[in-house]
Amino acid sequence: MKSLRLMLPVVLVLLTAAAFAQSDAQKSFDSLKTLAGDWEGPVTLDPPVPEMQSDKPVHVTLRVTSRGNALVHEMQEAGQPLDSTKYDHPVTMLYLDGGHLTLVHYCDAGNRPRMTARTSPDGKKVEFDFADLSGGNEQGHMYHSVFTTIDANHHREDWTYMMPGDKPMHAYMDLQRTK
Repeated sequence: MKSLRLMLPVVLVLLTAAAFAQSDAQKSFDSLKTLAGDWEGPVTLDPPVPEMQSDKPVHVTLRVTSRGNALVHEMQEAGQPLDSTKYDHPVTMLYLDGGHLTLVHYCDAGNRPRMTARTSPDGKKVEFDFADLSGGNEQGHMYHSVFTTIDANHHREDWTYMMPGDKPMHAYMDLQRTK
C-alpha cells in the first residue's frame, strides 16, 4: 500500500507532462492551420545553385483537410502549370500523431522524410526536426523546416535540404497571402 502511495504522485506528474505536450502540439497545429490559403513570394537559396535562379517566386498552397486532422502543403514555382511530370511539386502533410505535431514531406527526390515539431515560447515559430527517412537517399533529402508566422497575411518558411555528402542547402521563402 505504501509503494502505491509513493507511485501515485509520479504517475500524476507524468500524466500532467503528457497533457502539456499534447496541448503545445495542438496549439502549434491550430496555429499552422490559420495559414490555409494561397501564398507567393521569393525563394532564396543558400548556397546559391547556378542552375536555379535565386529570388524566383514560389507558390505555396496550404489546405486543411481530413475533417481538420491534416494540413496539406503544396509548393511549386509561381506561374508554372501543375504538371508533376515536368515540374517540381512536392507535397507535405502535417498532422498530430500521438501528441506530437508531425510533418511528412513527399519529395520530388522520391523519398519521404518525417519530422517532429517544437514550438517557440511565443508560439509564432514552429520548427520541425528530422526524425527518419523512407525511400532512397541518393539525391539527398529534406532535413529541417521552420514556419514563422509574421501576421495573418505574411509568413516565412525555411527549408533545409541535405545534399549527398551531408551538405546542407537552405531555401528561405518570404510569403504573402494571395487569397
